[in-house]
Amino acid sequence: MWTGLISHPDCLGHLPPPGHPESADRLRAVLRGLEKGRFQDLVRLDAPFVDDADLLRAHTPENVAAIRGRLAVEAAEDVYVHIDADTVMSAGSVEAALRAAGAVVAGVDEVQAGRLRNAFCAVRPPGHHAERARAMGFCLFNNVAIGALHARASHGHRRIAVVDFDVHHGNGTQDIFCADKDAFYASSHQWPFYPGTGSASERGIADNVLNVPLRAGSGSREFRSAYESLILPALQNFAPDFVFISAGFDAHRLDPLAELDLVEDDFSWVTSAICDVARACCGGRVVSVLEGGYDLEALARSAAAHVRALMEA
Repeated sequence: MWTGLISHPDCLGHLPPPGHPESADRLRAVLRGLEKGRFQDLVRLDAPFVDDADLLRAHTPENVAAIRGRLAVEAAEDVYVHIDADTVMSAGSVEAALRAAGAVVAGVDEVQAGRLRNAFCAVRPPGHHAERARAMGFCLFNNVAIGALHARASHGHRRIAVVDFDVHHGNGTQDIFCADKDAFYASSHQWPFYPGTGSASERGIADNVLNVPLRAGSGSREFRSAYESLILPALQNFAPDFVFISAGFDAHRLDPLAELDLVEDDFSWVTSAICDVARACCGGRVVSVLEGGYDLEALARSAAAHVRALMEA
């Protein structure tokens, strides 16, 4: 079986104002980095639009309606709609967001059918800050949560797990999963930092949330220790039926928006380690989705290291 690369040109159509760090050039850089050499063996698939039923498992009807309806109309008419200081919609944002969430759903279906071993969803806007009832932090819909809940609803995978190594805490994924004892969310992230959530005391309804805060300046040693001593054993103990990765690469030492000190090999290492647990627990079922990463060269190299590890899993 093969590793899939799921994306869509519509994901380039979400266009925040010039100078915004979450630009379409991020996705272009990732895709360029996955064009040559062994990456030619990737199974490349177009992301479909996500169904409303999948959106509504993760988000309130009011939130979905606002993004798909009123906000979409305003964006088309006024060029930009500011949801908050960081989160902006343009005329192409709804299509991009529907494709981004649809990519993760498609990845689940392809892995479930045995056509792929695992998949990487190269999409934007990112998703892990999007809470059940609000968009925020560059994110409109919570792509990884939508895909995980689809795995449960459509394929019977009751126990779903998300591991998030973005430098920012995925408050949205935690918000959606924290009261669900059969959903596990683990995050390593810089602390204290945006969005202000993610303390180690936040544990979920049944110790199903595990936050491992890292001080600014932390590097490979601290990052790998967090996984070896805490996150990977907890993931193994949870015994998931399906594993998802929120793959943010803004913990890289060159990233302009954060202060951790990771390098490409750290992302390769953690990907392999997560896949090892997935292989032991659930036949290696893994779907990964792009989150942050704002230095274009570091992002491209880190995403390539991540995808190489998926291909070797």
